[in-house]
Amino acid sequence: MILAKQKLTAVACLLTTALVWGLMWLPFRALQAGGVSNWTTSLLVYLIAMLLGLVLFRATFRQGVRWTPVMLPMMLAFGWCNFSYSWALTEGPVVRVLLLFYLSPLWTALLARLILHERLTRSGYVVIATLLAGCLAILWRPGVFDGDLPLSHLYEWLALSGGMAFSLGNVLSRSADTLPLPVKSAMIWLGVLFFAAGALLWRGQLAAVLEVPPMAWAVILALGVTLLCTSVISQHGVSLLPANQVTALMLLELVFAAATAWLLAGESIRAGEWLGGMLIVASGLFSGRMTHPSAGRRVAV
Repeated sequence: MILAKQKLTAVACLLTTALVWGLMWLPFRALQAGGVSNWTTSLLVYLIAMLLGLVLFRATFRQGVRWTPVMLPMMLAFGWCNFSYSWALTEGPVVRVLLLFYLSPLWTALLARLILHERLTRSGYVVIATLLAGCLAILWRPGVFDGDLPLSHLYEWLALSGGMAFSLGNVLSRSADTLPLPVKSAMIWLGVLFFAAGALLWRGQLAAVLEVPPMAWAVILALGVTLLCTSVISQHGVSLLPANQVTALMLLELVFAAATAWLLAGESIRAGEWLGGMLIVASGLFSGRMTHPSAGRRVAV
């Protein structure tokens, strides 16, 4: 009975995480419409999450964190992943951004082969072929051979590169299995702060942080708290459920995002995006079976 309740709680945690990320586009767009740029929002939201995280996990950080070489690329990968994802959501159609981002299992398989020396299974080759077909279906548009090339919009590159960075961060995180979870979370927060502050400095807009309206601050504070809570509860769900079930539950983010984008933003979904989305969801359900662990890595049971 206790185990059943724990699994039910884990499912609820992951459903909540999927819902939160499926709705994340809404406050970011609302703040941008109110004069607060996506870059400013990202900087402040992750600064709040980091400060709260340092308080919440102070016991872990007080023990001392030993710097390892993998922490810098992990920080950059996860930082760009989250920064580019939220940026893309304010630039392009929500569903299209999410579908391009969710090609990440393809990049994960390739990076796991290069970094972790994990070999593709037969199912892995099928998943890659399905993902590529889904990508082609999403990017295809009339006039593709007449100069109207795919990937001609900034948000498409942001979504694709964000998915690649997400995959790289996950592979690096798996290789650094001795790092405590709060430290890995801190790499995400620091990475977003690095890119957001750098972008604002590049545009000469860092002072805009001091001009955020009071009502916007309320939304930003709520986002920071929500982001921190989501990080904690998602890890609880991941730790209790099988990988394939985690993937299936997190793919519901696509459903939540598509429904809210259609209802609240009036965004339509093309036939090619429907087809590509179904292929990506189908491949995502089997993404946990894509690779064999390398001979030097111990399999957790």
